[in-house]
Amino acid sequence: MTNAEYLLPELLAPLVRNTIFSGNIHHCVQADSTNSIALRGAALAGQHPDDTPEGAVFLAEEQTAGRGRSAHSWHSERGTGIYCSFLLRPPMTPSEALWLSLIAGVAVQDAVRETSGLAADIRWPNDLLINDKKFAGILTEMSSEGNRLHHAVIGIGVNVNQKSFPDDLNGSATSMCIQGGKEYSRKDVAAALIRALDREYRALLRAMSSPIRTPALRFEPIMRRVESRSSYAQGKVVHVDEDGGYNGVTDGLDPRGFLRVRTDKGLRIVISGSVRPGRKDAPGS
Repeated sequence: MTNAEYLLPELLAPLVRNTIFSGNIHHCVQADSTNSIALRGAALAGQHPDDTPEGAVFLAEEQTAGRGRSAHSWHSERGTGIYCSFLLRPPMTPSEALWLSLIAGVAVQDAVRETSGLAADIRWPNDLLINDKKFAGILTEMSSEGNRLHHAVIGIGVNVNQKSFPDDLNGSATSMCIQGGKEYSRKDVAAALIRALDREYRALLRAMSSPIRTPALRFEPIMRRVESRSSYAQGKVVHVDEDGGYNGVTDGLDPRGFLRVRTDKGLRIVISGSVRPGRKDAPGS
């Protein structure tokens, strides 16, 4: 790769003006994990986590130890994808941090549609799919003390121009290039993602500052927005890999952003399990 093909801050800067991330974009050629860099930076920025400035973005051309949810690794081929992390300090509790992953999913969806016209689906809580294959993932990590969130890092990986994947991912992974039949500008996709996340984060902050203090009502606009963007949110037959595994039909999000699933034994709330399409003839539990 030449420097002209890198996601350099000076190339992105004109495209992300007036966002909270403007002027605070950091780039490296290789990183263990952009989330790790962001978390280390937050810890070292001052003597107290609250000294960390909000809005830093960390981009890498390649990750050697990219990670996803539930200790899964993230395949980070050099120069073909977008591997980035956003450092935020929202005035929320740790129990509300799921909303950060969910708005990031909406942001990825918007950025992909804007730059490619491709329609992405959100699989709760942190996968994005095109034609039922995963092309993007989100990992949100945080530092908190008691009921106070000091800072959060939203890590986003997007497969943009990959043309093939390792054998163990061939059946489940894809890229924008594979789905669209052509390569896309990583710079344009990254800039669109930064703008979209800025927009979604501002909307989340507005919802949180609403005079409505009841969480069920305060987060309702965000909840409805996420539900409208995901085929997995309502009426989807799924298998949930949690509590030994069970089957059911999705029934929207609860006021905390967790997925509700109706089973033969009643309503269940998915807290951290993976959700996959289920068989209509599979028994519920």
